[in-house]
Amino acid sequence: MENATLPDTIPIGRLELYTWNIGYCGLGKDMDFFYEEVKMVRPDIAYYERCRDGIIYQLTTLNKLDFILLQEVDEQSERTYLDNQVERFKATFEDYSAFFALNYKVPFVPFPLRSPMGKVKAGLLTLSRFKPLSSERYSFPSGYGWPKRLFMPDEGFVLTRYKVSNGKQLVLINTHNSAFSDAADMRSEEIGMLKKIIQAEFALGNYVIAGGDWNQNPVPFQKETIQDGNLVKTISPGIPADFLPEGYTWAFDPKYPTNRDVDKPYLKGQSQTTIIDFFILSPNITLLTANTLQTNFEFSDHQPVGMIVELK
Repeated sequence: MENATLPDTIPIGRLELYTWNIGYCGLGKDMDFFYEEVKMVRPDIAYYERCRDGIIYQLTTLNKLDFILLQEVDEQSERTYLDNQVERFKATFEDYSAFFALNYKVPFVPFPLRSPMGKVKAGLLTLSRFKPLSSERYSFPSGYGWPKRLFMPDEGFVLTRYKVSNGKQLVLINTHNSAFSDAADMRSEEIGMLKKIIQAEFALGNYVIAGGDWNQNPVPFQKETIQDGNLVKTISPGIPADFLPEGYTWAFDPKYPTNRDVDKPYLKGQSQTTIIDFFILSPNITLLTANTLQTNFEFSDHQPVGMIVELK
């Protein structure tokens, strides 16, 4: 049930947001992932609970955030012992509006053959201190071919609209684009779809924020700027430099990585890392600060990215 006490209008001024792919609370620093041709399928239950509780604690220690965008949130999956993470986040952030949308619903994932992942039910969760005008899930047009698509995520994004005090709308997009090296063509189609929506909404005079796990580097990314002792890689092919016209802002912290490879447990200085979690802001929004919360990948294979913006 929607919280009836939430304000239904966003005032002109500053807003603080965070995005975090929580890796279903199952990809902490000690884990690898079988899709990268290694061995681990799921954490043991004690390790899972430690990662889950650590993620929730990290988010609650931040200041009263206006928006929280989460990806890879399990609602009822065997890999996380049928624990309903969605309800846990709703209970923790009871003063927030919550909208959950599935992007991975498979009755039984049969691989790896010796220890199948089993049932998966997971998706995107958008939490907000404001009451939305509407929330809607969109599927990306691309996808894996048959039969692989039967067992892989149906990636997409959540678009939530909010009323702003000057009569305009804030359009907030929570996205999770396709991962892994075999999805490069899919990612190209996905960002093409997002580009059209972002530009169309701005042309209507709305404020637009698109954030999440893009599984690609932001356009101004330079791996030399990451100076935290990790190995750094570039995702290829990248987002075209002319993806958006002048005036749009790519919001991220260039000093720290947001994602690590899961081909082995995380070890600083030996694991490959990069930046794939970020925000895009329409020209009528000013970026004040952007930061990556350094968790050392303790609880997820991603680190959360936050920012403070101001609506012009």
